[in-house]
Amino acid sequence: MPQPAPSNLKTELSSEATPLQVQIRSAVEDRTTPISRLLRLMSALDADATANENLRHVLRARIGAPLSV
Repeated sequence: MPQPAPSNLKTELSSEATPLQVQIRSAVEDRTTPISRLLRLMSALDADATANENLRHVLRARIGAPLSV
């Protein structure tokens, strides 16, 4: 019998309640954040017309930073 794939619904719901700026800052500080998560945050930031340009630069730098940094 097939089993449903595990869901990260709890994580997704908690991140929706957290402001985008806080999510980005914590993702940038956490060196274990997957690049896929960083790219989703960048997409959300690009969609936000009121986004802080400095935050965008910090996130872009983190996406391009080597893992050893």
